[in-house]
Amino acid sequence: MTTTTNTNATTATTTETTTRLDFAKSAPKVFRALIGFDAAAREGLDPALVELIQIRASHLNHCAYCLHMHTNDARKAGESEDRLHMVALWREARHFFTEREQAALALTEAVTLVADGGVPDGVYAEAAAHFDEEELAHVLSLILTINTWNRVALSTAKVAGTDERRR
Repeated sequence: MTTTTNTNATTATTTETTTRLDFAKSAPKVFRALIGFDAAAREGLDPALVELIQIRASHLNHCAYCLHMHTNDARKAGESEDRLHMVALWREARHFFTEREQAALALTEAVTLVADGGVPDGVYAEAAAHFDEEELAHVLSLILTINTWNRVALSTAKVAGTDERRR
């Protein structure tokens, strides 16, 4: 597998050939547990919202593999190109997103970047105003699962465009 390794976030990149483990094959029980967690998190949530959350977290985590997968999934579910292009800049393009989607995107950012200052009370309160407790727990769970999937994909050097679900 050919991967690009970023040696310095602001400077050069080098290309090297690396073989990394196949997470699903090497830890099948863990992989199946993550799939179960992901499936449970999605229950009862609007599929468009699910993809917006997964796309935004993947942007923030710089996960090209997951970003490619979830933008394709969103298109297949009928998401517009305009909205897909605006997810990364949703605050500047709020008119593309409902207040409920904006609250979920803000919560996604806060949870994904939790080390930068936690989840602010205002962000949480706004999400709680748009989702009942069960929905909010599912949104939070979905944010946790996509962050886990992003870390699995990045740690194992998954390559964008090689979604194994299509095999």
